[in-house]
Amino acid sequence: MTSKLADDLRALSDDGLGALLQLRPDLVVPVPADVSALAARAQGRVSVARALDGLDRFTLEVLDGLRLVRGETGAVSVETLLTLAAEAGAEPSQVRAAVDRLRARFLVFGLDTGLHLVTAIDELTSPYPAGLGRSAAELNADIADLVSDPARLRRTLLSAPPDARAVLDRLAAGPPVGTVPTGALRLDNDPAPSLDAPARSADRAGPVDRAGPTDRAGPTDRGGPVDRGGPVDRGEPADPAQPGDPTRSGDSPVRWLVRHRLLAAIADDMVELPREVGLVLRRDTGPLGPLHPQPPTIDSPTRAPAAADSAGAGQALEAVRHLDALLHALAETPAAVLRSFGLGIRDLRRLARESGTAEPVAATLLEIGYAAGLLTYTDAAGRTADQQWLPTPAYDTWRTAPLVQRWAVLARTWLGMTRAPAMVGQRDDKDRPISALSHEAARLTAPGMRRAALTVLADLPPGTAPDADAVLDHLAWRAPRRIGRPGAPAGPRALARAALDEAATLGVTGLGALTGYGRVLLAEDARESDDDPLGLRDREGDPSNALVASLDGLLPVPVDHVLVQADLTVVVPGPPEPGLAAELALIAESESRGGATVYRVTKDSVRRALDAGYAAADIHGLLRRRSRTPLPQTLTYLVDDVARRHGGLRVGTGGAFLRGDDEALISEVGADRRLAAMSLRRLAPTVLATPYSVARLLEALRDAGYAPVPEDATGATVLTRPKSPRAPARPAPRSVRPDDFEPPALRGPRLAGVVEQIRLGDRLARATRRSPLAKALLDPDGGSVNSAQAHIQALAVLQQAMREQARVWVGYVDAHGGAASKLVRPVSMGAGFLRAEDDRTAMLHTFALHRITSAAIEDQ
Repeated sequence: MTSKLADDLRALSDDGLGALLQLRPDLVVPVPADVSALAARAQGRVSVARALDGLDRFTLEVLDGLRLVRGETGAVSVETLLTLAAEAGAEPSQVRAAVDRLRARFLVFGLDTGLHLVTAIDELTSPYPAGLGRSAAELNADIADLVSDPARLRRTLLSAPPDARAVLDRLAAGPPVGTVPTGALRLDNDPAPSLDAPARSADRAGPVDRAGPTDRAGPTDRGGPVDRGGPVDRGEPADPAQPGDPTRSGDSPVRWLVRHRLLAAIADDMVELPREVGLVLRRDTGPLGPLHPQPPTIDSPTRAPAAADSAGAGQALEAVRHLDALLHALAETPAAVLRSFGLGIRDLRRLARESGTAEPVAATLLEIGYAAGLLTYTDAAGRTADQQWLPTPAYDTWRTAPLVQRWAVLARTWLGMTRAPAMVGQRDDKDRPISALSHEAARLTAPGMRRAALTVLADLPPGTAPDADAVLDHLAWRAPRRIGRPGAPAGPRALARAALDEAATLGVTGLGALTGYGRVLLAEDARESDDDPLGLRDREGDPSNALVASLDGLLPVPVDHVLVQADLTVVVPGPPEPGLAAELALIAESESRGGATVYRVTKDSVRRALDAGYAAADIHGLLRRRSRTPLPQTLTYLVDDVARRHGGLRVGTGGAFLRGDDEALISEVGADRRLAAMSLRRLAPTVLATPYSVARLLEALRDAGYAPVPEDATGATVLTRPKSPRAPARPAPRSVRPDDFEPPALRGPRLAGVVEQIRLGDRLARATRRSPLAKALLDPDGGSVNSAQAHIQALAVLQQAMREQARVWVGYVDAHGGAASKLVRPVSMGAGFLRAEDDRTAMLHTFALHRITSAAIEDQ
């Protein structure tokens, strides 16, 4: 088989061989030595599995049909396949196109009259071609006797009860095997069913549904059961001599079918539908069953592209705002790292509540932030210190960037990250809940499922908004082996469905449709790596790139002004620019977010600004400069009143002491019961002391409503802007690109070079087989020579070849200890080395003389 495949590969043109390597790039990792090695690799299980995974449902069905009609010699006639496919309603052009796809990947090869399949296909596909079971002769002699009489077989099928007929229809749709509880195939007073055929081995049996044959959903990648409306003539009377009463109590449908030899019991708990019975039941659809040459039709509402883009842009704005709020809340109150690593459910709920988001949304945004390097965990400072989740210094840079670039960082990270937020809350293999940011919430297949789901949306007209089930059905047709069966909570289908929800959360989709900038994001991710082989382009920092430009026009323009109202609220009529947002975060408290953000100026916020080094005049000037409305008198009074009281108390180091110029204020503090825990002791009329630290005393005084300020050893006031804790910078979890788990795509000069190398290796292999060195060396008397004699003869031949300028075959031992040979033209020989030129490659080779084992002039 390998030699036939190698001959077909050699017969390809360079363009044809290059097309094969583009479709199956794993064949050249590493580059095979010659065409024979390429043929052997093309039949390997791993390479064939990769090729099968990329085929659509109809092509796999055609491949199944080729396996079904394959003769004893292993050859397949395409005309026979066309005849069977026509019975299922497939056009000959569609079938031939599918065969051409298989032939282009060299999963099948040869002429239409004698097509051959590579051997690994039978190992990697179902043991039941086209969903049909083994022949009756292989299963049971009694069943073979029944199917040998077609009329009797039809009468037996007509006599089947409705429940038994439903079992037959399920098994006829494929796979033809099912399981039942052990012992369910016989009555209490009946002997065990005959098992003429031995039970199949595990690799032949394949996976089966333990729910029983009546619960089977049909074969893998062939769809569910089809209502056939009765494949036999139900007007024909049943055979009166047929043993057994179909309505006998105690008979289950499966047991009735085994008794009447319509099913074969191949194990105590397993039955199989004979191929001949399956063919009769498939009379309406043909032996191949229903085929699916076209993908499922997507009937979905259509949105106006502008409306979808606008809705997506609004959601993108919300995603950035919510993540900023989550990280701000995390900086204010760090969350502990679980012992098993991750973020606890209580902390996740707290962060979601403080940021005003749902828990699944908070988990998704935190996972994206973690993958983008905006938050990470701290190092344990001591034996008893706990690790914490905190924002990183990259968060400070990110939050000051323009809004559109902040979103671009999140979108690009999401598309390539292996983090799978949908896993949060699921159960792991040990039945423990999976926490956010934990190692268990990572799936290597997640990036591929995101790209696949978005690709389905991108292939639809702009504004098309299909539901998730329609997208999954389309994916299942495009790559049924990759998408798998439904039901697995961590399977590809679940990840693809979650990808659509995550895309809506991020604003990549709007109103269910892929946005215009979402298409740009997907196209940007699929760009050819040869466009920027050195990675010199700065995607995040380039404001002129297509993604930023496509979204920038949809987002509201950041505003640099506010509207101050009489109730001390400050309204920002739009997204604030970074400088304004930082100023407002210092002098006011955020009350609500949305299209217009509302802040409120309070005594605590004014005191916070004064603690950061602002003076009352600075606060008044900032508000006048930013406000488009006159400042209310109440706001002026509030700022002046807090500023007048600010610094009336001074806290220094002792432990800690408290002093002030106002003796009455010191007396008030000393008598304040809320400060009893500080154990304040009066040292002088204007000085109080405490055994606790300065920081604790400052916190207690501020909680009690006072406005103290710290001072240094010289008595100077110390005013500093409060610093939020940050985690140390760590490498973010690496994003995955489509080619990270695939061999690099071959194109252009690289592809031509690989093809040329394989061709050259094949020519060298053929030349080596014709080399005179392949024959045993003999002395003049016809006896064999030893290695020393062969070496002396080789040196003499090399000197003769140098004098005659002839080409010579040189046998030598390479650096790995293997025997090798080359056809070269000697140039010089001396100092223990032979220098020779290869005319075919124009390369100069150097051979150590002690490694040369033999030599022969080409003509000899």
